[in-house]
Amino acid sequence: MNREESALLGFEIVAYAGDARSRLLEALSAAQSGDYARAEALVEEADACIVQAHQAQTSLLQKEAAGEDLAYSVTLMHGQDHLMTTLLLKDLMKHMIELYRRG
Repeated sequence: MNREESALLGFEIVAYAGDARSRLLEALSAAQSGDYARAEALVEEADACIVQAHQAQTSLLQKEAAGEDLAYSVTLMHGQDHLMTTLLLKDLMKHMIELYRRG
């Protein structure tokens, strides 16, 4: 995998993780408004985006496991960072939505 392919994979991860992040923040707003059904639907949409980001990440891991030489890029590192923070946000949003529900 060359640097350009690595960067493209990074952009793919950033895009999916970014979509998930947006939906999670929308879910929090819906919960603040008392629309818990909408909040849950948005969390499910975010989960679907995260799955797509993980699929892109898994393709990278499979290539490395197969012994392919991978060229890393800052974009790919940014994608990994974006995905990790989105996963953390997902956990936090689930708890915060539940707090609003109990509120």
